[in-house]
Amino acid sequence: MNHNNHPAITLLTDLLAVASPPGYEWRLAEIVRDKLVAMGYAPEQDGAGNVFVRFAGHNPQSPLVCIAAHMDEIGFVVTRIENDGTLRLQRNGGLYPWKQGEGPVEILGDHASITGVLSMGSTHAAVVDRAVRWEDVHVITGLTPDQLRAAGVRPGSPGVPTREVRGPVLFGDPENPLLGAWTFDDRMGVVALLRLLDEMQKQKLQPQQPTIIAFVTSEEVGGLGAKALTQRERPHTFIAIDGCPIPPGTPLEIDGRPGIWTYDRHGPYDPRLIAQLRQLAQQVGTELQPVVYGSTASDASMIYDVGGAQRIACFGHVRENSHGYEVARLAVFDNVLKVLVALIKEWKV
Repeated sequence: MNHNNHPAITLLTDLLAVASPPGYEWRLAEIVRDKLVAMGYAPEQDGAGNVFVRFAGHNPQSPLVCIAAHMDEIGFVVTRIENDGTLRLQRNGGLYPWKQGEGPVEILGDHASITGVLSMGSTHAAVVDRAVRWEDVHVITGLTPDQLRAAGVRPGSPGVPTREVRGPVLFGDPENPLLGAWTFDDRMGVVALLRLLDEMQKQKLQPQQPTIIAFVTSEEVGGLGAKALTQRERPHTFIAIDGCPIPPGTPLEIDGRPGIWTYDRHGPYDPRLIAQLRQLAQQVGTELQPVVYGSTASDASMIYDVGGAQRIACFGHVRENSHGYEVARLAVFDNVLKVLVALIKEWKV
């Protein structure tokens, strides 16, 4: 079976073509908007950069629901430019340098992007065997400070791996393959919502209640886009479509079943909503694997923490190697879509 033309892979390939660190999501937002317009939608975009589509629903007097995926990715930012054009760095979101690894990176200047190589130095010397920190690494640019200045590279300029190393790559069992790429987080969710909106057009679906389907900004640095959106729109329920990482001891399997967050550092998710979503998953032939996280958060829990919604949930693709070169079962893309379509067709607040 040839999976290379799978719609999730096609979409993911398009989305991986552009860098999208927090605050710099506009190129990815343009791709999302263009795809929505091609489907026949008239997407809105607010001052925070969030892109979204509104639906009146079959019951327009019902409470508003927001279903969202974030467009930003983790990376690093420049903190200092040395006299030889070397760049010093710190993380932008939850990226560690040992996850990034040595290799080509793209630095987004105000006027132009440049290519450099993330360097950890030579091992032909005394080496301390410990975790590499951001203060241990630098980017070799081959440019002078004046040349960097002309490109608009400055303290605060973000960086990510270059397009050539992002993927995706399909591998493993040809009948039930795995898919790898640089940080699915959260392009997987963006893919899921684009596919949902496409299915809604094809099947002429309307949600049961007023609904906003949104592609939000700056989740990796505090859920800033979702907070701006929910502060303005005041949804009753907020459902984040985001990945489910597998820290040690987490009872998740990469077997095609999505996962659902039940607890994170901000506290519990709505247990009634969790039960309803798990029931919908069973109705469409899959299962949402429940998981507890102690040190992470989603757009849903971050907006709940500031009073942005009354009920929250977060579910999505189970993925290994979180915040690195991530791996998921290709089948999970279709199973997340099935749950989302059932959510639109059947679920009521």
